[in-house]
Amino acid sequence: MCGIFGYVGTKKNAPKIVLAGLKQLEYRGYDSWGVAAVETLKSNSKDQKSKTSKNTIVVKKKIGKIGSADVSDMPESDIAFGHTRWATHGGVTDVNAHPHLDCSGKIAIIHNGIVENYEELRKNLLKKGHKFLSETDTEVAVHLIEEYAKHTLFSKAVQKAFNEMEGLNAFIVLHADEHKFVAVRNGSPLVVGFGDGENFLASDASALLPHTRQVHFLEDDQMAIVSEKGVLIFNAKNGDHINPIKQHLDWSESAVVKGKFPYFMLKEIYEQPGMLADITVESRSAAEKLAETIKKADKTYIVACGSAGYVGIAASYMMSIVAKYQAIPVVASEFAYHVPFLTSKSVVLALSQSGETMDTLDAVKKARKKGAIITALVNSLGSTLYREAHQKILVGAGPEKAVCSTKAVTGKLAHLVLLSYALAGKGREGEEVLKKTVRAVKLLLTPKNTKRILSLAKMLSKKEHIYMIGRGISYATALEAALKVKEISYMHGEGFAAGELKHGVIALIEKGTPCVAFLPNDETYNDNLAGAMEIKARGGYIIGVSHKPNDVFDFYIPVSDAGVATVIPNIIVSQLLAYYLAIERGYDPDMPRNLAKSVTVK
Repeated sequence: MCGIFGYVGTKKNAPKIVLAGLKQLEYRGYDSWGVAAVETLKSNSKDQKSKTSKNTIVVKKKIGKIGSADVSDMPESDIAFGHTRWATHGGVTDVNAHPHLDCSGKIAIIHNGIVENYEELRKNLLKKGHKFLSETDTEVAVHLIEEYAKHTLFSKAVQKAFNEMEGLNAFIVLHADEHKFVAVRNGSPLVVGFGDGENFLASDASALLPHTRQVHFLEDDQMAIVSEKGVLIFNAKNGDHINPIKQHLDWSESAVVKGKFPYFMLKEIYEQPGMLADITVESRSAAEKLAETIKKADKTYIVACGSAGYVGIAASYMMSIVAKYQAIPVVASEFAYHVPFLTSKSVVLALSQSGETMDTLDAVKKARKKGAIITALVNSLGSTLYREAHQKILVGAGPEKAVCSTKAVTGKLAHLVLLSYALAGKGREGEEVLKKTVRAVKLLLTPKNTKRILSLAKMLSKKEHIYMIGRGISYATALEAALKVKEISYMHGEGFAAGELKHGVIALIEKGTPCVAFLPNDETYNDNLAGAMEIKARGGYIIGVSHKPNDVFDFYIPVSDAGVATVIPNIIVSQLLAYYLAIERGYDPDMPRNLAKSVTVK
């Protein structure tokens, strides 16, 4: 969840480089930030031969958002690192913000993850005289390194401390007298960026795009020593040297700037037609290869969290409708209850934008131990999920900066449309369906239609509740639509299967209650319409999202028919509605409260 960025090289504005890197990582979510840099102080002796220098670490850290903050009050330095924190251990205070220093002030650390045995370690360190200033588990790590550094090399002290700490973590450690970082990971992501006379570290490769496209994704239990002269990679358990695997990032730098758009979320919504068109023409072969793997399985599970989990539900309906194939969608955090039924012929299809979602990775690791075949649909090249999978497809949505996922959702759905048709042996038909989808999305994003959705948001912005209904694939649409509204507008939204209305849900309906009814041109149309009528009969305000108008609709949003893939433009309707609701209610759609882009802790 936390953002991490480090620079070491020959430039003297390292703190400013780091702050800019942290701003690239703001989308991950955070409640405080900090930067540390090494300052070299020269003595004032007139005797040139007796002149000495002293290195100190200068730290600036604050609660709240970075906003217009700067680090011009920090010293010139050619090595610095920074951190955006999402509080776990200890409240949101300046003292609890990272970086943290040891007792001497010579060692600084930033950290993503949780040190599970920190209480035991802290007690032992207190007995040895260490002084703690914060409530965090992170500070335990820096004091433990300090203790070991009294008797061994700095890098060895980091290695020894890392192996003594339990949990899933990523650390970067800096010593004032050593012009290098020591970084190590287990579970939480870290990426090394290779430059010319300079090198970088980050928690997300997208933050490195302004500086380099050559990266190495650290594997679990890998340690990196990073200086301006180069990068050395070691096995953190046994110390063996490892050759870095350099990968090239092909994302454009424009993908991580807002350009003409006021928010990243709106920019990413409008990037969807182009992305969907690319998937249509480039991804059929990958879908057919994955289909061959799935056809041989005794059972297939689709495992994911959040929006990706709703994509999995939609995919299970698609496969049933198009290919008469049963795939079982499971919330990743609940997958443990399915693990006993896995065999070596089972396929687990994991879905993720970041490829670092901890619950999904935990499910995948459990499945691997049972010998299951791991397949993945993931947006991040080199991510942990990408590396864990036996077979994978890159979504190809590019960097997604808004916390609320948009193009990664519809990108995954597009690949799963192709997969569904590939399972049925109708790959070309799948491409034709996606071509219709691209046309439907382009039409939806015309000024006439977006203004219509904006007018709806203005009308609904003072409401407390909104409900979404659908059947079949549209049930998954309703779940995702409600999540989008909740995530960024903080308006209570709830999605229901339309057939469940009479089983309790309809008690929530009163005069003026808004309800979005998703009615695509499929076998569920009449049943969905019946549900909408039941709500209207009790005073509900019906917003119809459909290929044709109906008298039951109080407000109509037209969406062109694209077969099973109509789920894609229908979800984009909900993205636009959520976005405009957030704007009307005065909230930042890119950075919703309490949420983070990558949930890397359990």
